[in-house]
Amino acid sequence: MTTEEGANRLAGMNRYAEPMADPTELVVEVHIPMTPSKDVPEGEYAFPWIDDVMEYLVELEEIGEVLIYDDAQEWGDYYVYFLTGSSEADLLATAVAIAERQGVPAGVYAMVTDSEAEAFGMGRRVDLT
Repeated sequence: MTTEEGANRLAGMNRYAEPMADPTELVVEVHIPMTPSKDVPEGEYAFPWIDDVMEYLVELEEIGEVLIYDDAQEWGDYYVYFLTGSSEADLLATAVAIAERQGVPAGVYAMVTDSEAEAFGMGRRVDLT
């Protein structure tokens, strides 16, 4: 049997196979402390960095640098963004860029995890600031 014949036979067999589950995706969670910005006038929204980071990630997603895995959300004392769609090194580089953005409070860390994690914050912690 040639390689082409084998591939054709396998393709024919796949019509009857159960769809395979999606492979586990690498996910990097970026955890930012919910620290109010110091430069915000009284009565104004105390966390302008939340929207700034989201706009930055949307721009990166539009040019294909990263994918936003899930909606960002407040979790305990942190605001968490979820990134995927690239290598671990590239996702961590994006996390560092987030941590270094103007107005983002100190104490940012990333969790290297995957789409099968049972909860937030599971995986390998990488301190960014």
